[in-house]
Amino acid sequence: MSLLLQKIAPRKALTEWAGVLAASRTSWIAQPFIRWFIGRYGVDMSQALHEDPAAYACFNDFFTRALKPDARPLAAADWISPVDGAVSQLGRIRQGQIVQAKGRSYSVAELLADEDAAAAYSDGSFATLYLSPRDYHRIHMPCDGALMRMSHVPGDLYSVNQATAAGIDRLFARNERLVCWFEGPFGPFAMVLVGATIVGSIATSWHGVVTPPRTGAIRHWAYNQGDSNRIHLRKGEEMGRFLLGSTVIMVMPPEACVQWNTHWQAGTPIQMGQEMAASK
Repeated sequence: MSLLLQKIAPRKALTEWAGVLAASRTSWIAQPFIRWFIGRYGVDMSQALHEDPAAYACFNDFFTRALKPDARPLAAADWISPVDGAVSQLGRIRQGQIVQAKGRSYSVAELLADEDAAAAYSDGSFATLYLSPRDYHRIHMPCDGALMRMSHVPGDLYSVNQATAAGIDRLFARNERLVCWFEGPFGPFAMVLVGATIVGSIATSWHGVVTPPRTGAIRHWAYNQGDSNRIHLRKGEEMGRFLLGSTVIMVMPPEACVQWNTHWQAGTPIQMGQEMAASK
């Protein structure tokens, strides 16, 4: 979708309509849609736990399909890739700014929607990881983590592909997003799940579907108020999923001393479980 078309299109209405279609369990709607999608995007069903498209009652079930147990081995690394997809950008957060694309940046405070908390990441590290429609769309933990809090930040629903990232200022800080704050073995870190056009839903393993509903106010959840409310997730464990493709942004503090996988650069294809980075 061109930038001009995106700007004039009813993005939220399109997304809501797509969500209804994707959830339909009517076979004559779901099955042609699933089979068209597989052919259109070249989805590799040989890695899916259920290879037969007929095994999925609706498009959402297909899109969030599980993989075979041995499809994504976990690297012996401090940080592993949380998703399948491609590297959009990665590197240092410099003076509180994250690189979006050549000549474009945005502030970590805008992204996290918390200026006070963002100060701890102002000279840290980030990785923006793009999930295309053909990718596996479950999101996993990059390392062990204790969930501290979560915030749903309402916003726009622009596409998050490379062309849009290169053409729209502050894209990831403008779009709807879910910010999940963790305490891990290398210090605190945040995982930001960014919504986009036609992304009908964002869900987490501990909460279920977070959006929709789409409200006009930021919503917050706290999870660090006693052991009975504490959620611990292991490296490689599923933490969330998208219904249609989007982006995950990793934000790490300077004390994590992140050293990126030398093979990772903008445009590099990645798979969940691969080495992402080491911490000194």
